[in-house]
Amino acid sequence: MDEILKEFALYFPELNNALGAGIMIFLRLVGLMRLAPVLSKSEVPALVRLSFALITTVILVGVINPAPPAPNTPIYLCMALNFIFGMIIGYVANCILAAILAGGDMINTQMGLSSAMIMDPSSKSQISIMANYFSVLAMLVFMYSGGIYWLFNALIKSFELFPMYSVDFHFEKIINIQYLSDITANVLFCGLHIAAPVLLATLAQDIILGIISKTAPQINVFSLSFLFKPVMGAFILIVILPMLINVITDYLVSFANIF
Repeated sequence: MDEILKEFALYFPELNNALGAGIMIFLRLVGLMRLAPVLSKSEVPALVRLSFALITTVILVGVINPAPPAPNTPIYLCMALNFIFGMIIGYVANCILAAILAGGDMINTQMGLSSAMIMDPSSKSQISIMANYFSVLAMLVFMYSGGIYWLFNALIKSFELFPMYSVDFHFEKIINIQYLSDITANVLFCGLHIAAPVLLATLAQDIILGIISKTAPQINVFSLSFLFKPVMGAFILIVILPMLINVITDYLVSFANIF
């Protein structure tokens, strides 16, 4: 078999180069789709994702126009590194949306809906109602603001930063560490920024109910809070929804240049 492959590479060098580059691009793209938003959703059938990755690979082979590998290049190591690097790109994009989900969890807790959990088919775990709502909202804003374009632009640019046949994986030279640290360190801060209107409104409501409980002890304020908090939170979300979408869009755009 090795002799046949060597003869094939001698007689068809361009086709052999295209096939080798296609394998590397396909693995990097599969790694990206493993963790990237939208593309990693389990609602999308695996056959559809693999078909999409295969078609995209055929297109990218012509766009990138890769050079042939150097002699004695460890192909299996290059395949593993390409897959890992694709997962890094998807992980970075997923970290950006993690802050929005954190904001949804904060709102859900403050509205008193912690006991209302639903099954998320994507993560196969129980998540809160508001976290699921903000997850869908973040996905829509991500696609509307060009998130898929950012992912594929980062994928194409990644071949300049880390060639497909390279084995020297210098993380600090490939990814902007400052942006990455900002994303991971400010997840709760950005989530608090998104959830701030609802948190402030429910806090003001708690203060008012506390004053009522002191002036009129016969009123069961504890029971009233379970009724007013979800209604107040839903009302505030409806009022600030246009501004909230702008905040999420600005947040996504601010981290679009991580590579």
